[in-house]
Amino acid sequence: MKASKSSIMNMTEGNVVSLIIKFSVPMLIGNLFQQLYNLVDSIIVGQFVGADALAAIGTTNSVTFLFFALCNGIGSGGGIITSQFFGKNDEKGVKSCIANTGYIMLVFPLFVGAVAFYLASPIMNLLDTPPEIIGDSVAYMQIMCIGLVFVSLYNYAAAMLRALGDSRTPLYFLIFSCLLNTGLDILFVYGLGMSVRGAGIATVISQFVSGITCMIYAMKKNEYFKITREDLKFNKDISVMVLKLGIPLSLQFSLIAISCMALQKVVNSFGKVAVAAFTATTRIEQIIHQPYQTLSAALSTFTGQNFGARKMERVKEGYRKSFIIMAVFSVLMLPVIQVFGENIIRIFVADAAVIEMGAKALRITSYFYIMLGMIYVVRGVLNGLGDSVFALFNGIIEVIGRLTVPIGLTSIAAIGLWGIWWSVGIVWSLSGSTAWMRYMYYKRKLAR
Repeated sequence: MKASKSSIMNMTEGNVVSLIIKFSVPMLIGNLFQQLYNLVDSIIVGQFVGADALAAIGTTNSVTFLFFALCNGIGSGGGIITSQFFGKNDEKGVKSCIANTGYIMLVFPLFVGAVAFYLASPIMNLLDTPPEIIGDSVAYMQIMCIGLVFVSLYNYAAAMLRALGDSRTPLYFLIFSCLLNTGLDILFVYGLGMSVRGAGIATVISQFVSGITCMIYAMKKNEYFKITREDLKFNKDISVMVLKLGIPLSLQFSLIAISCMALQKVVNSFGKVAVAAFTATTRIEQIIHQPYQTLSAALSTFTGQNFGARKMERVKEGYRKSFIIMAVFSVLMLPVIQVFGENIIRIFVADAAVIEMGAKALRITSYFYIMLGMIYVVRGVLNGLGDSVFALFNGIIEVIGRLTVPIGLTSIAAIGLWGIWWSVGIVWSLSGSTAWMRYMYYKRKLAR
């Protein structure tokens, strides 16, 4: 039984660059639209409510990322295992993996979301959130925790589809829900005056729509999602495989999130102008991350399918050519950020002090984009190979860096608060370097 050729992509044959780009473009568009969820919240709240409301949303970034990461790592692990079964032409394995990953992705987000909801206030206090914005911060975070199961549902469906080479279907539903989110943001924040709470509610509703519609479409149109009663049986071996890879990925993402929380605590100590500037630069960098992240996800699917088919030379070729693509993008982005920094920050907020600080901050981190790209390229290959050891180790490196470097740099009088953004680039460099060394080790191991 085969799924439609229009939706399934076999990446074990054909031109490597063409396959990776063809797979990446719809996913990049989708990732950019997904970022619009947060961007729209920030822009509408920042422009219609003010810098304090923008800062309130910004203080929750690292915390909500932590809880999303705990769930999404499992989905990513399931997607990689599914791609390996697909590469082996094991239809039964693909369907069983879809079903068993689904069980885990239903229970885990409900548990994590409930815990996160009740811990919202203590965590925001622990991060030294400025008193004037902590009320809105807690409210926004709790609303996002309610929507965690919907985010996970969409990411689960998208991960399974992408494992089969289908990067287009998730895009269509994401675009619709993003447009819905924009309309609801304007209605709730501007029309009804609901401030950050309205932005949160709009996001949750939109995430619910994207998750449900994407899943329903997949079950109706994709043959691999037409699961029989036999496929629905709990499979211990496959569940262990998913958890064995998914848990380290979750821990990696979670450790990165914890390190971001540590950095947020440092930022909060410099006051609400710094918090607002950091929020704006973080939102922009999330956009910068998207081409790298997309390339990484494409490499995971490409590597997983070819690893399953035992075509290791194609895996190496995929790494080499993706590295070149990443390097070219990094070089092109540097002058854009250096020249247009103020204009970009002005999209988010009208406060002159925030614009000046944010533009200088962007110029600092832009020097390190190639190291950021290296992290994603290597991570994509190693995740596709199922290297769970590196996933956890890389997260630990980032935590150590973010716990030590920002505190050290900001304590130097000549650097001060700019140490926040210099530390971001330095941590990217540490993580990128260790990622490259791990790949070289793995490359020699596979050659034996």
